[in-house]
Amino acid sequence: MKRPRQDVEASHRLISRRAAILGGVQLAFVGGLGARMQFLQVDQADQFRLLAEENRINIRIIPPARGEVFDRNGVPLARNVPSYRIVAVREDAGDIEEVLSRLGRVVALNEEEIERAKAEMKRSAPFLPVTVADEVTWDDLSRVSVNAPALPGVTPEVGLTRVYPFGSDYAHVLGYVGPVSDYDLDRLEDPDQLLRIPRFQIGKVGVEAKAETLLRGKGGAKRVEVNATGRVMRELDRREGTQGADLQLTIDSGLQSYVQARLLNESASAVVMDVTNGDLLAIASAPTYDPNLFVGGISTTDYNGLLNNKFRPLASKTVQGAYPPGSTFKMMTAMAALEEGLIGTDDTVHCPGHLEVSGRKFHCWKRAGHGWVDLQNSLKQSCDVYYYDLALKVGIEKITAMANRFGLGVRHDVPMSAVTQGLTPTKDWKQRTHSQDWVIGDTVNASIGQGYMLASPLQLAVMTARLASGNNVSPRLIKSVESIEQASGGGVSMGMNENNLRKMRRAMFDVVNDRRGTAYGSRIIAENMRMAGKTGTSQVRNISAAERARGVTRNADLPWERRDHALFVNFAPFDNPKYAVAVVVEHGGGGSVAAAPIARDITLQALYGGEPPLESYPTKDRGRVREQQRVLRNIEPIANIDGKDQA
Repeated sequence: MKRPRQDVEASHRLISRRAAILGGVQLAFVGGLGARMQFLQVDQADQFRLLAEENRINIRIIPPARGEVFDRNGVPLARNVPSYRIVAVREDAGDIEEVLSRLGRVVALNEEEIERAKAEMKRSAPFLPVTVADEVTWDDLSRVSVNAPALPGVTPEVGLTRVYPFGSDYAHVLGYVGPVSDYDLDRLEDPDQLLRIPRFQIGKVGVEAKAETLLRGKGGAKRVEVNATGRVMRELDRREGTQGADLQLTIDSGLQSYVQARLLNESASAVVMDVTNGDLLAIASAPTYDPNLFVGGISTTDYNGLLNNKFRPLASKTVQGAYPPGSTFKMMTAMAALEEGLIGTDDTVHCPGHLEVSGRKFHCWKRAGHGWVDLQNSLKQSCDVYYYDLALKVGIEKITAMANRFGLGVRHDVPMSAVTQGLTPTKDWKQRTHSQDWVIGDTVNASIGQGYMLASPLQLAVMTARLASGNNVSPRLIKSVESIEQASGGGVSMGMNENNLRKMRRAMFDVVNDRRGTAYGSRIIAENMRMAGKTGTSQVRNISAAERARGVTRNADLPWERRDHALFVNFAPFDNPKYAVAVVVEHGGGGSVAAAPIARDITLQALYGGEPPLESYPTKDRGRVREQQRVLRNIEPIANIDGKDQA
């Protein structure tokens, strides 16, 4: 049935309206899409091009060359030398276990290094190279290159590594570098990104650690093109980093090597300090170790051998060791009394061999006593009773205050590890530390450097330099940074009574040059080189009344660790002091026997700038010294270009 004309026209009008609406919607959608495309492709084109570039281009850090270290005369002490190493990329290797097995058949590999490399691969990105073997030979490198098709992911490389040309002579001063560990990273709040580089080396102890920021330098950067997995396709450009600062130490390498050789076969330490400016010319501990062993990571066997050695070769005894200073401390007790005006130089004290205080006998080292002694004779013969008596007059607070003024009980600012503050006790200190009251016997013990009193060889050298100069001399180890001279340690006047200082110096002169002096056997004969000094012997065990009654056991008859420490301090020349020396021989027995001869030899070596003439020694010593010099000449190490020691 035919629809009415009016219905058809109404239907057409409805369809036309719907078509128009739909067309409008479609047109709006297409227009919006076009506008969005224009926004993305035209207006935002530069931004999205940059984002695409960043996805394709990576920035990689370039490690800088580490700053080098030299002695005061420009002799290199820590250097960077080219080294060959073999690296592996886990992503390229495929079956890394199989590849490393093949590599082990091509070159000899250290099992510990292999395990370390595997551990690093597990915690590093798969495309980062990890060192498998360091400091390999050219022959090893050649064999790896020839067998490259069978060793996927393994690549020989040339890099820089740290070497210490003088080996063990500077181990306790310079310390060493080693690969960054998790422990190193955990100690830092915001670690430098350089430290994230696998096997990147940083200073672990000594100057290498304390001057790490200066020596490390600033990293460079290179832009590399990478694929979707992060593999480097090509290098686009690079910006080299800034090499670390070069340091010049105050140490004299010739003197340092001599001191280290002279301490051979002892558990000992020695410090040589310039009295005028505080420069440390030698600072040596024995026994020592080769820091080159630590650079690539020391083996467990070697490290345990050092760690379990009872003579503690890893310890920098010059700054870490804290010993009872024994009779080398007597100058502090005397200076406290003199500055307070409590004694005169002619005042005498009778020494019967002991002093009874509060019902307890405090013994002199000489059982029969020294009789009547004044200040000069008490120091010359090292009478203990004289200083016991002084201590009762002065008191511990003034003694400690004087010791602090001379550098004892003070942590000196030198860039070495674990520098001790030592200990100069007070009444408050004992109450805080031990919850006990100070007693008069504590003061008596402290007056001769025993009891709670502790000092390091460095502090004893500072004390001696201040006695010699009258100035507030401070130790200096870094002479210059990038050729910029560092502040001198010369200091200003201590404000001491010059007459009192002269009396102390004269008494120390008699210790060495008077026939009754405790160090007369270690005197210097050369008139213009004569030295002033003080012996010290510090007990490490208690001597019972029963043992004293039957006779004190000789050091030679005791186990090594129960023998007394031997100490000696001195300055020279007496008329125009230039050098201060402190020597401590652990469990060496008497200071006059064990420490004074070493200090005398070191002093002469410093004064002459090399091997001294035999005429500067007493006649009776010249045969022994001649043989000693011959032996030391043969063992004194000489630096070479490869950074190894030569005999």
